Amino acid sequence: MADRQDNGSGRDFVGYGEHLPDPRWPNGAVIAVNFNLNFEGGGERTLANGDDGSEGMLNDICVPEKPGRSDPLVESVFEYGSRRGIWRVLDIFAKYDVQVSVLAVVRALEQHPALAQAFLARGHEIVSHGYRWIDYGEVPEDVEREHIRRTVESLTKLAGERPLGWMTGRPGTNTRRLHLEQGGFLYDRDSLADELPYWVSGPDGSHLVIPYSFETNDNRFNENSGFSTADDFFSYMRDAFDLLVDEGRAGSPKLLSIGLHDRLIGRPARAVGLVRLLEHMRRTDGVWFCRGIDIARHWREHFPAERPA
Repeated sequence: MADRQDNGSGRDFVGYGEHLPDPRWPNGAVIAVNFNLNFEGGGERTLANGDDGSEGMLNDICVPEKPGRSDPLVESVFEYGSRRGIWRVLDIFAKYDVQVSVLAVVRALEQHPALAQAFLARGHEIVSHGYRWIDYGEVPEDVEREHIRRTVESLTKLAGERPLGWMTGRPGTNTRRLHLEQGGFLYDRDSLADELPYWVSGPDGSHLVIPYSFETNDNRFNENSGFSTADDFFSYMRDAFDLLVDEGRAGSPKLLSIGLHDRLIGRPARAVGLVRLLEHMRRTDGVWFCRGIDIARHWREHFPAERPA
């Protein structure tokens, strides 16, 4: 399958166009469902990490940033995810026998190293979510390059294996080039541009991108700005799932990527929405629950990038 082409702007507005490829998911599945569990607490902006204040993004409470000051309540939200929320979500996935992609910020995992082995023991994939949970569009290139190197080194030590997937979350213009420069990655998730994997041209050949989603994502629970109840989450995700299943049964199998955060969906009154969603999905025929690495290997086998002569 050829790399995507741009129109001279450096951007591709065409994609697969009208006729999508048949992904040929395993066992004739009509939909691939990939859950992505973000683990970030401890890697966020905080005075303890040398920053100028506490994180103002996805802190789950309506507390504005206060430059030069730590906010104990904001920091406790991130601690909740690491202390309690992560275990609740992992137990729910274990109950429904679903393996996920854990998007792990390495600075966070360094402060809770036992989790690395817990993720792997339960069959989950650890995806590199960067060394810090910060906006890398504001980080100098040399610093970002060093963070990528430290990410691979530390995650390999913590997990006993190097990461094969990359997802910064807030990438800059240098991010993809720098992690390809580091090498060893089979795919990245730093795109919201499609619903199926696609190839892009890199400095040393083709590179696979598996799109992520900020839309089918529990980030809408943040500050109750989109989802206020478990039913809100369940209804929204169910509707996306059901439409894609219908399209898959009509001959166009799809991929549904769902983003979760331990400090958001891990709260009891919200977690029941995840339970209802998994029960609904488990009652549906033709679903392939998969990790990012499973998708990457499948796509590489069935839709390899075209190589120049």
